[in-house]
Amino acid sequence: MKEHKRQYLVLGLGRFGSSLAKALCKMGHEVMAVDSDADLVDHIAPYVTQAIQIDATDEGALQSLGVRNFDAAIVSIGQNLRDSILVCVILKEIGVPYLIAKATDDLHAKVLRKVGVDRVVFPERDMGIRLAKSLHTPNVLELIDLSDDYQLMETILPQAWVGKTIIGLDVRNRFGLIILAIHRGGQFIVSPAPTVTFEAGDILLVLGKKDDIENLE
Repeated sequence: MKEHKRQYLVLGLGRFGSSLAKALCKMGHEVMAVDSDADLVDHIAPYVTQAIQIDATDEGALQSLGVRNFDAAIVSIGQNLRDSILVCVILKEIGVPYLIAKATDDLHAKVLRKVGVDRVVFPERDMGIRLAKSLHTPNVLELIDLSDDYQLMETILPQAWVGKTIIGLDVRNRFGLIILAIHRGGQFIVSPAPTVTFEAGDILLVLGKKDDIENLE
C-alpha cells in the first residue's frame, strides 16, 4: 500500500532542520525549506521540493507561502528564542494545521506550548538520552516513549530465551510485554505465533510499560 504523500514546511535550516527536510523529501513527501541565510537555502535546494530565502519573522512573507496548504510546519529555529516563539505565534495566527517546534530547554518548551505549538521536540537532549541508554544497555537498539507509561523497544534477544517459545516463556504474564515482531535475518515476522521458537540473533520489537521494559533490560 502506497503511503499518502504529505506537504511539509520546514523553517530553519541548521543541522536539525536540514536533516529533517532531506529525510522527509527522501521518503517521498513534498518539502518546502525556508531560511534567511542564502547559503543554507542554496545548499539544501537540490534535496527538497522547494527552497526559499525569507525572513520567517515577517508575517507577510510567511503568508505568501500559503502555510494553510501544508499538512504541518516544523520550526527548527533553536538559538534565537525570540524568533522561534514569534514565528510560532505567526504560524498559529495564520492557521497552520499542525505545528511542531524545536526547543532548547524546558522554559523554551513551556512558552512554545503556551502559544499553541502542537508538538515540542528536543533533538539534542533526546539524542543524548538515547545514546546514554544504548551505552548503558548495549542489547537495546532503540527505545521510544509512546506515552508517560508505555515504551516501544527494539532489542537483541536475551541469550536465556534462545530455543524457547513465546508461550513457553509466558512472556505476557511473566514479563508484562507484548512481542509485536521478530526481525530474523532478512525476514520480518509480524505478530509472531505463540509457538514460534526464538533463535540466536533474533531482534525483538517489544511493547510494554516502562517498568517492565526496564526489568527486561
